[in-house]
Amino acid sequence: MIEQTFILTPEQAQEMERTYRVVRRSVDARQRRLHVLLSLLCDEHGQLVARDAAIPLYEPPRFQDVHTDSKGEVMIVGTGPAGLFAALRLLQDGYKPVLIERGKPVSDRKLDIARLNRNEGLDSESNYCFGEGGAGTFSDGKLFSRSKKRGEMQRVMEWFHHFGAADTVLYETHAHIGSDRLPAIIRNIRDTIIACGGEVRFSTLLDLPLWNELNRKRVPTILAIGHSAHDTYRLLCREGVQMSAKGCAMGVRVEHPQALIDRLMYHLRDASQEEVERTVGLVGHASYSLVTQVRTDKSSAQTRGVYSFCMCPGGHIVPAGTEVNGCVVNGMSNSMRNSPYANSGIVVSLQPADYAPYAKEGALAGLCFQEELEHLAASHGRLPSVAPSQRLTDFVDGRSSADLHPCSYLPGIVPSRLDEWLPAPIGASLRQGFSDFGRKYPGYLTREAVVVGVESRSSSPVRIDRDRDTLRSLSHPWLYPAGEGAGYAGGITSSALDGIRAAESIINNGSL
Repeated sequence: MIEQTFILTPEQAQEMERTYRVVRRSVDARQRRLHVLLSLLCDEHGQLVARDAAIPLYEPPRFQDVHTDSKGEVMIVGTGPAGLFAALRLLQDGYKPVLIERGKPVSDRKLDIARLNRNEGLDSESNYCFGEGGAGTFSDGKLFSRSKKRGEMQRVMEWFHHFGAADTVLYETHAHIGSDRLPAIIRNIRDTIIACGGEVRFSTLLDLPLWNELNRKRVPTILAIGHSAHDTYRLLCREGVQMSAKGCAMGVRVEHPQALIDRLMYHLRDASQEEVERTVGLVGHASYSLVTQVRTDKSSAQTRGVYSFCMCPGGHIVPAGTEVNGCVVNGMSNSMRNSPYANSGIVVSLQPADYAPYAKEGALAGLCFQEELEHLAASHGRLPSVAPSQRLTDFVDGRSSADLHPCSYLPGIVPSRLDEWLPAPIGASLRQGFSDFGRKYPGYLTREAVVVGVESRSSSPVRIDRDRDTLRSLSHPWLYPAGEGAGYAGGITSSALDGIRAAESIINNGSL
């Protein structure tokens, strides 16, 4: 089988998708005319394969039964994508995964998140970050990675599809599942792990007694803790696990009316509403990816990156903190992406030098910087979850917002001078970055947009150091740090890939 790629109008692409087997699909809105790049499957004679042809989409994954016979137990700390996909990979080779999760099963977790959205308080162990499925479960489910290894990427997509994701995850360039569909997929993965003989233990924290037991037995352990497990980082640091501060990115969420983003990104500023709706009906709501380099100190040649992160068309801003005295926001979309709002993190690149005031904390300096920023945001909002906000134009121009545009953030927002209290490396860089984006896309800078603070959990400011080849901890060789929390991934797909790599290292290298 081979592929043939076509550059089509949205109308042509829709018709071809209905008729033939799609291999890859992407929307190209960079030029003045909107195109769809469609790769279709062809047989050995060059004929396009029908969509409903009796050709398997892929070979389904096979997992071994390890109830009575396994090659050994592997402990996995965390049930985010790194932990879950590591468990699946271990089951393929006959190892028994034992997963521990500090939070609750996904169904119970949904109830705690509903209470959080009603501004009824935070459960510090069951929220948008902690619980079955990890932070990605209620964060849109975008399946995108910069990995160049297409075969590995495709395996992740096939496994998600096998456990219940729509066919589009197999071919969309920027595929997503949706926060409404991910919980069922996570449950299906858990059920498979348990049916094969693995274990999943909820409300189980990696505390000192468990650490000492694992350390004494030298149980191969995949650390898939996620980027918000601050107490676990501190435990590991106290116990001498080699770690280092790393660069990360922090900033704010910005939210626009989705209709405005559709017009800007699809070059339809002067089009009729009917034309806009027709275009959206063909290709879906518009997203964007923005990046610029800014220099806040004119006497220095040093620049900082300012870029969009986790852009959610047709989505909602959500409360993503894990501490009762901190304010953190993130974004999510359901599978239909049918909210009237578009939101995105706009974040600033930070380096360990920016954590200088916390240098005495060593590897945890960036974590302390992060916590201080979240406490500052909470002090300018209103506990438990009301967030500080400012109109985008007021933020850039440096003035108060007398009122705020309606916002998707359910706990509520209050006016605040984010332009004044955000730390200089972040606030000044964001103002320049937003100005650059406004020049590139006239209309992006508008009073209809709001910034909401703070977006501080886009990546981990800590790395758990590991050997490049074996992926073992440099200080504790029975540990295999993996995923976002270990500092080696940046999203659902890359975390899943890293978890698979950690499992394969155990499979290939054997026990200690």
